[in-house]
Amino acid sequence: MGEQRVGVVGGGILGVAIAREVVRRRPGTQVVVLEKEDHLAAHQTGHNSGVVHAGIYYKPGSLKAELCTRGRGLLRDFCAEHAIAYDACGKLVVAVDRDEMGRFDALERTATDNKVPGLRRLSPSEIREVEPHAVGLAALHSPETAITDYPAITRALAGEVVAAGGEVRLGVRVVDIQRHAGGVTVRLEGDPAPLRFDHVVVAAGLYADRVSALVDGERAPAILPFRGEYLGVSTAKQDMVRGMVYPVPDPQYPFLGVHFTRRVDGTLEVGPNAVLATKREGYRLRDVSAGDLRDVLAWPGFWHLARAHWRTGIDEVIGSASQRAFMRRASAYVPDIGVADVRRAGSGVRAQAVDRDGSLVDDFRITSADGVTCVRNAPSPGATSSLAIAAHVLDQAWG
Repeated sequence: MGEQRVGVVGGGILGVAIAREVVRRRPGTQVVVLEKEDHLAAHQTGHNSGVVHAGIYYKPGSLKAELCTRGRGLLRDFCAEHAIAYDACGKLVVAVDRDEMGRFDALERTATDNKVPGLRRLSPSEIREVEPHAVGLAALHSPETAITDYPAITRALAGEVVAAGGEVRLGVRVVDIQRHAGGVTVRLEGDPAPLRFDHVVVAAGLYADRVSALVDGERAPAILPFRGEYLGVSTAKQDMVRGMVYPVPDPQYPFLGVHFTRRVDGTLEVGPNAVLATKREGYRLRDVSAGDLRDVLAWPGFWHLARAHWRTGIDEVIGSASQRAFMRRASAYVPDIGVADVRRAGSGVRAQAVDRDGSLVDDFRITSADGVTCVRNAPSPGATSSLAIAAHVLDQAWG
């Protein structure tokens, strides 16, 4: 390999998976994971819905489609090896309106091209056989779509890194990354002595643009934070959904719409919506950062996006403010669960990459040059694909 020391910036599932891939492929390499929080999986990894995607949505031939398919199998095997919860409870993607059928048919073609295992098209009566309380005109059934515990996976990956002689450093914030003829130096906040590495990988999630810009000055694509809020279904009703029930997504957006998702602890959640957050780690409405807001408003892509999709943005804000409006959408798929059956639950923040022209970056975007690899965009199915992305990063960086 040539490299003696590798630094990984980011302690989410992707950063730790990359560190683990290094120690597996290149024994003897000194690997150091740098995470600004006091624990791993603190943000996107620890605040998502726990879904292991099967590849239904992604453009055939894209990096997402390829790495999701490969990553799902790797993740399933890893969970089995480490006794981590993994439940292939299955998913329905349901059309409830005739106007959706064109998008539904296109989605079926995409899922078929991606060789989603066990995919079936269901009639209304067949929907009831899979999910007795769901309704719709037609559905795609993906029996291998699963749920898992991503924070537990991240901790197990970190355990392998440490067992191989690597280091996980918590509570350290990277403030500078510089390339030099002899390698790469990384400076940490409050520490005058730089760390020296032969290669650095940036997998900073919600801060992917800022940390990558330390390397090359290039902010694009910028990260815009979108908060996704969940409602928890009451214990009396949570068994009404066996697995997952999703709407047919709008191809204009990377968000999959409000849906029902079972969690590995047996609970059932509804969500998420997608509301522009006023802080990169803004899990609550009152979480506000003036600096993060300035970043959003200064990015030309935000204004292009706002002009094109302001009506959808208003709908999402209404759903955030009103549980009744939120559940009006969800109850179209499972009518027996209504607003009286839910309560406010957790939330997550998605790092949505947006180009200068307002385009929502859909596919994974990874750049590598002169000793530094930057994962600039790795949204859903990033967690599903994490072990495959890790292998891809090493292939791209070192061959």
